[in-house]
Amino acid sequence: MRPARMKSPVGMCVVGALLLSLCASTYGQSPVDAGKLPSRTLFYLHWHGTPSGEARKNSSVFALWDDPQLAKARSSFLESMVNNSPNTSKPKVSREEFEEYVTLLDNPFVIGYLRQPEAARKTEKAAGDQPKAPAWNGLFFIYDRSGKEALLSKAVLHLRSAETEIPKLTEITVAGVPSLKVERKGGITYWAEFGKYAVSANEMAVFEEILNVVNGKSSAEGLGQTAAYREAQAQLGGGILEFFLEVPNAEQIAMSAPDKSTAQLRALLSTLKLDSVHSVAGRVSVEGTRTRVVGAVLGDAAPGGLFDMWGDGQMKPASMDYVTGDTIYFGESQFNLLGIYGVLKHAFTSPGAEKSGPSPLEQMAETRLGMPLEEALRVVTGEVAWFQTSPVMDDKQKVYLIGINDKANALKLTRTLMGDRIASERAEGDTTLLKVSLQGGQGKAGVAQWNFYHLAMTPKVLVGTYRSESLQSYMKPGPGSEAKGLLAAREQFPEKLNGFSYLDFQKLDWAGLQKKWVEDANKEAETATSTEGAASDKKRAEWLSQVDPQVFPRHLHTMTGASWKDAKGVHFDEWVE
Repeated sequence: MRPARMKSPVGMCVVGALLLSLCASTYGQSPVDAGKLPSRTLFYLHWHGTPSGEARKNSSVFALWDDPQLAKARSSFLESMVNNSPNTSKPKVSREEFEEYVTLLDNPFVIGYLRQPEAARKTEKAAGDQPKAPAWNGLFFIYDRSGKEALLSKAVLHLRSAETEIPKLTEITVAGVPSLKVERKGGITYWAEFGKYAVSANEMAVFEEILNVVNGKSSAEGLGQTAAYREAQAQLGGGILEFFLEVPNAEQIAMSAPDKSTAQLRALLSTLKLDSVHSVAGRVSVEGTRTRVVGAVLGDAAPGGLFDMWGDGQMKPASMDYVTGDTIYFGESQFNLLGIYGVLKHAFTSPGAEKSGPSPLEQMAETRLGMPLEEALRVVTGEVAWFQTSPVMDDKQKVYLIGINDKANALKLTRTLMGDRIASERAEGDTTLLKVSLQGGQGKAGVAQWNFYHLAMTPKVLVGTYRSESLQSYMKPGPGSEAKGLLAAREQFPEKLNGFSYLDFQKLDWAGLQKKWVEDANKEAETATSTEGAASDKKRAEWLSQVDPQVFPRHLHTMTGASWKDAKGVHFDEWVE
C-alpha cells in the first residue's frame, strides 16, 4: 500500500493533508472576482490562501503538519518531492530553494479555461480543405505577485533553465500591457508581469481577454451573468479553494466534433439528456478543527435525465444494521441500476426499436444470466457497502456487502455467474454460505481451485470476504447502537443519503500501519520493473520509516462524508477533523 497512490482512505487523508499543508500562509485576497471572468469560462480553480494564527492552530490538518515530531519526515518528504525526476540533466532544486518557492503559494491565484468562441469554431468547420489550425488551448493563469516579484522571476528563470529547447522570446504589447511571446516547438505561451499581477495564456485571444478583465477594461458579459454560475454560487466563495466547471451542452460538444460526426454526436448527447447536468462546483475550507470539502453536481434532477444514475437515498440502508463498535471504516453507496439501464438503453436504441423486442446485446445478457437483464437488475437494491475492522487496514479482513431484493433469484444468478468456481455451498438457517475460487474451477479432469473467497447470502444482503471467520459477525444484523461516533456523524446530514462514509483514526494501530506500509514499499521496490521505480519505492519506504506514528492520532480523529440528491442535483459534504 503506497499512500502516494491513494490505495486507502488513510493514505488519501495523510498525503492530502501533507500536500495541502505545504501552502502555509494567510488568507489572500482574490487576484480577480471570479464572477467577472469571461462568460466563456469552462472551468476555474481559485486558490485563496491558507489560514494563519488561531485558525491555523485549531485546524487538525495544519496542526499535524506543524508538529515538531513530523519535522524529520516532513523534510524527507519535501526532498523526495523536489528531486524525484529521473531526468538527471535538469538542474536540481535544493530543499531550501523548494521551501522558498513554496511560499509563492502564499498569494492567491486563478487557473481557468475559456471555450473557443463559437464563431471561430464555425469558421474552422467552414474552411474545409484549408490547412488545419492548431488545436485550441484556452488555459489561462492569473497570479497576485504582491511581495513575490523577485521570487517569481527567480522561479521562472529556473524553469526556463531546465528546458532542453531554447524558446524564442519576443516582446509585444497586448491590451496596452508590455508582454512576452514565448515560442516553442510545442506551442506558444504569452506572459505578462505588471503591477500586482502576472498573467499567462496559450491563445492570444484568451490572453487579451484576461488582461482586459484584470485591468477592469472588459465590457463583455461576465461569468457571473451566466445561469450555470448563478445556480452554483451557493457552493462557492470563501475557504481556501473553490472550483467551478460548467458542463458543456450537447450543441457545444457537437460543434467541437469532426463534421461527419456532428449530427450523430448531437443526437446521442440529446438522447442522454446531457443538458440536464449544468455544472460541478465546490469549495475547500477550514472550519475550526475541520478541513471540509463541500460541493455538488448541479442541474435538473427530474426523472428521465442523467441524475437517474444516482439513487434517491434511504434513511437507514440495510448495511447500517451491520455496523458494530468494532467498525473502524465504513462506506456505503446506492446506485439506481434500473435508472442507469434505462438511460443507456434509451440512448443507444434507435427510435421505434423498443417495440421490436430485446436488442442483440440484451439477448446475449439474458442467455448468460438465465433471465432478462432488467429482471436481473431488480434482484439487487443497488446498495454497495464495505466494512473494515482491522487496525492495520488489512485488505484480507475487509468485508463487502450488496443489498438484495430477491434471495432466490440472487442465489440463482450467483450460481449461474460463478459456475464451476463454487467449491462448496451449505445452508445455515435462512443464510446460504458459499466458498468460491477466484482462480481455477472444477472440470471433468478434477478440481483445480485456489485463492478462495467466502460469501454469505441472507434474505436482504450478500456479504463477501477473504476470511470465512469474518463472515460470522455479518450473518445477522449487529447491534449498530454500539457505533456511537459513526451514528452521531450520520445524524449531521439529511435524513435520506445515497452515500455515507466514516473512518475512526483513533482506532487505527498507527505503528502497525506504518510497518505494513514500509514492508509493502520494500516489496514493490524488489519487484519493480525499472530502476527509477525501484528507487522511488525505496525513497518512499525511507520516508515512511522516519515518521513517528504517534503524531497522527494526536491530531487526526475522524473522516466523515456523505452525498444526497434533491431537485437541484447531487450534493456532497466531507471533512477531516
